[in-house]
Amino acid sequence: MTRLADDPRKRVVRGISLVLITVTTLLGGTPGPADAARASAAAGAGAAGAGASEAPPVPVLSWGPCDGAEDGFECATARVPLDYRRPAGPTLALAVTRRAAADPTRRTGVLVLHPGGPGNSGVNFARSSYGALPASLRDTFDVVGYDMRGVARSGQVECWDDAQYSAAVDGARGAPGPEALKEALRQGAAFAAACRERSGDLLPYIGTGSNAGDIDLLRQALGEETLSFYGRSFGSYVGTVYAARFPERVRAMVLDGAYDPRRYGDLPYAYDAAQFTALDAAVGRFLDWCGRNAAACGFGEGHPRQAFEQLKRDLDAHPVITTSGRPATGYTLAYRLMFNINAGKEIWPYLGQALRSAQARQASFLLSPPSPASFDFLTVNTAVECADRLYPSSRPLLRTLIAAEAASAPLLGPPIALGPPTYDHNHAPACTQWSTQRPSRFEGSYRAAGSAPILVLGTTGDPDTPYQDAVTLAGTLASGRLLTFNAEGHTAYHRSACISTLVDTYLTTLTLPARGTVCTDETPPQPLDRRTTTPEVDETHDVIPVLH
Repeated sequence: MTRLADDPRKRVVRGISLVLITVTTLLGGTPGPADAARASAAAGAGAAGAGASEAPPVPVLSWGPCDGAEDGFECATARVPLDYRRPAGPTLALAVTRRAAADPTRRTGVLVLHPGGPGNSGVNFARSSYGALPASLRDTFDVVGYDMRGVARSGQVECWDDAQYSAAVDGARGAPGPEALKEALRQGAAFAAACRERSGDLLPYIGTGSNAGDIDLLRQALGEETLSFYGRSFGSYVGTVYAARFPERVRAMVLDGAYDPRRYGDLPYAYDAAQFTALDAAVGRFLDWCGRNAAACGFGEGHPRQAFEQLKRDLDAHPVITTSGRPATGYTLAYRLMFNINAGKEIWPYLGQALRSAQARQASFLLSPPSPASFDFLTVNTAVECADRLYPSSRPLLRTLIAAEAASAPLLGPPIALGPPTYDHNHAPACTQWSTQRPSRFEGSYRAAGSAPILVLGTTGDPDTPYQDAVTLAGTLASGRLLTFNAEGHTAYHRSACISTLVDTYLTTLTLPARGTVCTDETPPQPLDRRTTTPEVDETHDVIPVLH
């Protein structure tokens, strides 16, 4: 076995990564204005709240049935300020849902569930995840979800139409050519222009600073002095900003698959670089497992990395025409693997089977082009991150850093970095051309001094939110406590009985896990004949999984 230090490929990747992060640290986040804002902001305040001379009115919630569904949830609409600098000005309607505590005699308060994204519906997340929650939480909490501003029922952001989005992803390639960056910049400009044209009145106000203000108005509308909060992936950043702005309103908070908030907001190229590296490393570990377990994986005949690269090129040269009539290319393969690798080791045999099917040009969930079912999510994902993050506008810097990111993540980096605007990693071409003002971007301290203890969950092999982000966030928060899941896959809650027991105990009793606690009970790769349900096409909808 080749030792890490002796592997020349990995030495090159590490060298590129060091250069990338060094350059980004120097140039990547226009730190002067951001640091000045932090220095001048009052503790716990953000840009979204600055300048408001009066408190916004508390919404009145009139609860009623949810779209005829009989699942025990009620729905309402909350009117919140469009622009928190004008609290009595125009309003935005937010969709809210709740299910009352099953045992009113034991009711503790409100538990807000916030999904990943940005772009997923919090109303859907709460309703679809409720059955996975243990009785201890369902009995004692009103479970609450809401669609954050710009999402789904709360004023969905619109940019490209379905035909434009389909054309962009159908034309992308798994092994991009020399003109790919020029095309990515053209598409980024076209996407940003479409957003301004179709949603220009909303775009300045969809940032997380305003989102946090919305949560606190919902808290007041629900009649609560404090709230409990579970946020996963992007929801962890929302929770971080809420705790920073309103620390005294936090009863308990779980941030799962956490963000390093400073790098996310102010050093986006450095943040993206770590995400690219984490994603490629996770895919690489899966392919290396295939190399060691050829029979269980079924792909690559002992050389899975080479087979994967060849498969991308073959699909680019000869796309598979799907039942929808759209082509599945090497980009399609990379896009789907980017999301499906999040499930962790248990689906590795299914990923191997899906790659083998793709190789044979047979039906495979990895050969399903991004569809209109996901475009609303992807639109918001890009738009909110452009509102939240400060990418330098320098075109030479963009070219240099995107090239470095792609080189440091050779498996999925090139197609994702140089593809059209879709998900987290590849927003730079659009966001560097984002001319909309950002009054709703958060610019305060992230320490949340005065908050109750906050539990931060980090998964060591997380492909989407690198484990080091959780370590950094736990150290950034004045009262952060890190809980580690030693595993593959994205987020930890309900992927580990150990993690879930500790989280549920904390939410119900406020008892934190001991410092340094590490859970190691990841579900191993599941043989094809043992799994009761096979992986499906992931259209980016979020849900808390049922604990095995």
